[in-house]
Amino acid sequence: MSPEIIGLAGIALLLVLLAVRVPIAYALAAVSLIGIAMLRDIHVALSQLGTVPYEFAANWSLSAIPMFVLMGAIAHHSGMTAGLFNAARLWLGRLPGGLAVSTSVASAGFAAASGSSVAMAAAMGRIAVPEMLKYGYQPGLSAAVVAAAGTIGSLIPPSIILIIYGWYTHTPIGLLFVAGILPGLLTAFAYVGCIVLRCYLNPALAPPIDERPGWDLKLAALRQIWPMPVLALVVIGGIYSGATSATEAGAFGAFAAVVIALLQRRLGWTEIRGALADTLQSVGTVLLIAVGAVLLTRFMAMSGLPAMLASLAIDMDLSVTGIIVLMAVLYIVLGMFLDPLGIILITLPVLLPLFSSFNMDLIWMGILVVKLIEIGLVTPPVGLNAFVVKSVVGDRIPMVTIFRGLLWFVAIDVVLFIVLALFPAISLWLPTLVSR
Repeated sequence: MSPEIIGLAGIALLLVLLAVRVPIAYALAAVSLIGIAMLRDIHVALSQLGTVPYEFAANWSLSAIPMFVLMGAIAHHSGMTAGLFNAARLWLGRLPGGLAVSTSVASAGFAAASGSSVAMAAAMGRIAVPEMLKYGYQPGLSAAVVAAAGTIGSLIPPSIILIIYGWYTHTPIGLLFVAGILPGLLTAFAYVGCIVLRCYLNPALAPPIDERPGWDLKLAALRQIWPMPVLALVVIGGIYSGATSATEAGAFGAFAAVVIALLQRRLGWTEIRGALADTLQSVGTVLLIAVGAVLLTRFMAMSGLPAMLASLAIDMDLSVTGIIVLMAVLYIVLGMFLDPLGIILITLPVLLPLFSSFNMDLIWMGILVVKLIEIGLVTPPVGLNAFVVKSVVGDRIPMVTIFRGLLWFVAIDVVLFIVLALFPAISLWLPTLVSR
């Protein structure tokens, strides 16, 4: 059996294991070790198992992940998220679908302090969904806007997915962060436009709110949201100015979040324990999956399958557009069944040689990949953000209602992906300014 056939068989076995709900980390490690043992021998496979976890965990750039996750956890547990939503509600509540608009805007703001889409969906779901249901908003819209707005955290820095992509592709994480700003804001504005237009044409989706808060309440609410701009300035400002690397910015951001929460007298032992528990759980999951993905990369390299596929694409005379279309189909299909981190770490060993063969800009490709992952987060049957929101709302909103409401946002994301693919400058303009 040729090495390439063994590689293909390994991919097929991996998909079977994932289909029967074997945890991604274990499926990746098992397939990789079996494949390496078949290509070399069992001793080589076991030596990889002994060295890869240490080499991965000792990687300096990946230390940004726990720092950014901790920053977001502290911001959530200390109540910064609730203050952001309250301010958005007071200022934007009278727009058509004002509470849903407020959820999108608050999610974009919270993205500056959280690198996790799932964490954002959970946090905003607890705050925003009950508020919208109380004012008579359609349940599908209420849940769907939270699930969709949570995906903004994958683009607006700091983003865990962008850190993993940058580490794997050896692309500067700071430039990836900057590249995600405009696409992330564009996504938030597109969501807002969709909500306002739908609710204007069909007021039954979101009955108007008669409250008229005074300027004193509005200005007081603005004074509560200063922590988020400060955290964004610490992270993005530090990277943009060259004062910190992306890794150092994570540590400074986490430290700033602690200091701000202490100054606001919102950080007690209960909040600290909650933030640390969330951080340990999230980071442990990320690192375990990533170690399995590194083993898969070793297996794929030994099999020669990525090189064969790159050569095949060249022989087929595919264009850059053709590669992007194939990538989109692959990610959307996998996104229906797998979680985002698993998707990116399973596909990059195969796609990266294609990107290199066609001299495709890796920053641009990173933003396109993350945009496709955002679509996967809200598509059935395993739209992770949809299930997170479902776990928050319980039996009040059926799963089918949530997915039906998400169809509008999926359509918007598909259009935005096409726009980002046709106009690379949207993603590359800010990185070009920073790197000058």
